[in-house]
Amino acid sequence: MRDLMAKRCYYEILEVERTAADDTIKKSYRKLALQYHPDRNPGNSEAEEKFKEASEAYEVLRDQEKRRLYDRFGHDGLRNSGFSGFQGFDDIFSSFGDIFEDFFGMGGFGGRQRGRSSARRGADLRYDMNITLREAAFGVEKKIAIRKHVSCAECSGTGAADGTTPETCATCQGAGRVAQRQGFFSVATTCPHCRGTGTIIAKPCRKCAGSGKQVQDKNLMVKIPAGVETGMQLKLNGEGEPGERGGQAGNLYVFINVEEDEFFKRHNNDIVCQVSVSFSQAALGSALHVPALDKEPREEKLTIPRGIQSGELLTIKGGGIPHLNRGGRGDQIVQVIVKTPRKLTKRQEELLRELGELDSRNEGKGRLKNLFS
Repeated sequence: MRDLMAKRCYYEILEVERTAADDTIKKSYRKLALQYHPDRNPGNSEAEEKFKEASEAYEVLRDQEKRRLYDRFGHDGLRNSGFSGFQGFDDIFSSFGDIFEDFFGMGGFGGRQRGRSSARRGADLRYDMNITLREAAFGVEKKIAIRKHVSCAECSGTGAADGTTPETCATCQGAGRVAQRQGFFSVATTCPHCRGTGTIIAKPCRKCAGSGKQVQDKNLMVKIPAGVETGMQLKLNGEGEPGERGGQAGNLYVFINVEEDEFFKRHNNDIVCQVSVSFSQAALGSALHVPALDKEPREEKLTIPRGIQSGELLTIKGGGIPHLNRGGRGDQIVQVIVKTPRKLTKRQEELLRELGELDSRNEGKGRLKNLFS
């Protein structure tokens, strides 16, 4: 239902300022998570939604990259980068793992054995992608190859040899953790026998040595939306490492790096370039054809007004980078550089000397006029 409604501001949800420090954000989330935790509010759908909403807000604001993207582009920026929130409670608990153990103690409310002792979400993976400015401006689909773990084909991910199954750990009775009493306190630690898995593999699979995983190369097609810039990231759900004991797979994050262009320099959604003109073109005005940023190489006609000075800027409306979250494009800003020739023909030198003499006479008349005015 929340996806069909306008999403609230994450800072408003967590009741913090936009300048709030990480500790403040974590403290506020802890308060809301305790208040709306599903184990404290059984059957309360409104509390469940608030718990999911607060968890989504915390997931974004605790991550510096996601927070920067959200601060600049809002919910649309996160959506275009591939972030879609959590799929359910298991996704939330497995993502925050140790945080919930810190908040609520071993197992949380109601004796639930979440986090370490239940299904564990797979690790996220990162891929760094370089693209050209043209690809960033108009979008591109690229094929990438990643090396990741997949479930072992021989044992179907169980880690046990053919014809056998993992056995419940006798030490922790499948919990993955054991409690040790120290005076008045009881401290939960990872089971030393099964190392937190809750099971023991008596006969490991010969192909994966009991890990239940194999390393494999996988090819993926990644669609880059138009208007991205360096530092943005795309999320491919479920393309990370596989989960453990039935947990969800992690995600693959593709980090974008836009390469420098030889001619254009990007400034937000505008592009800046330089063109050189001769002294006569600057003085008399002219028309030039300058390179334009488009899907295919082309040129744009640019009118140079009479008397333009070196360094002045001219604008080609709508010639820049498409806006990521709305229609339209930035502008192309052209800086005109008046070029002084290093070598002159005899005729060019004669004409420039004649022009220089005329300029001197005009300057002299101007000074006399100022003296007697």
